[in-house]
Amino acid sequence: MSWISVCRLDTVEQEGAIRFDYLGRTYAVYRALDDSVYCTAGLCTHEAVHLADGLVMDFEVECPKHSGVFDYRTGEAIRLPACENLKTYPAVVMNGEIRIELA
Repeated sequence: MSWISVCRLDTVEQEGAIRFDYLGRTYAVYRALDDSVYCTAGLCTHEAVHLADGLVMDFEVECPKHSGVFDYRTGEAIRLPACENLKTYPAVVMNGEIRIELA
């Protein structure tokens, strides 16, 4: 599969996230302080809550419902009640635009 355009990089705040829906699935796309970008499944593995609505800081996203925390670079669940890792997807910035690869 090819790279899918999500949005312009400046659309996402540093240490921020946006929700991206594509072909019936939800993803969360993150922008770190150094402008690196990442993509994970968009719903918390504990309960199906949109992670893009959570607090993003220091390469972590906190679920807005029960405060489970994930490392969005690796998808690792690092604070309960989240105990199942998130699926991650390659993300890059090309010509000022965030793109993800959904294989």
